[in-house]
Amino acid sequence: MDSTQETIDHINQVQYYLNKASFELVNRGKVHDASKLKEPEKSYFDRIAGTVGDLAYGSPEYKAFIDENLKPALEHHYANNSHHPQYYEDGINDMSLFDIMEMFFDWKASGERTKGGNIYKSIDINQARFGISKQLTRILINTAKYLGYEESEEAKTTKAN
Repeated sequence: MDSTQETIDHINQVQYYLNKASFELVNRGKVHDASKLKEPEKSYFDRIAGTVGDLAYGSPEYKAFIDENLKPALEHHYANNSHHPQYYEDGINDMSLFDIMEMFFDWKASGERTKGGNIYKSIDINQARFGISKQLTRILINTAKYLGYEESEEAKTTKAN
């Protein structure tokens, strides 16, 4: 018996599911963080525009600045955007693979906006912050490496010490 047709059917089915998933990701990209463009979030983000770049993500200064300037906006934002662990009662554990993918790329883009930020630093800080398992942490790191994201010299030095 020849298995060619069964294999072709399987390949086509997997391709169909991957295409369907890619459409979900494209749609998420189109609406990502749209709540920041409307009240009650927009006025808060307008006030801090251009100021976060001088702060190191996760530093005490960063945390204080965010708490002082964005807390109400972020509470609303987290409650309305499923790519944030705070959206869910059980955080990361309640997220879908699509939520996690969007979160990963959000961390990548956000890290580029802060002093010394990068995806690896974001993963490290947020692993502790959200209680992310070692397995998922490793998957996130593997994904960053697969996509060719470079670690900063600062991150490499910290790991070496």
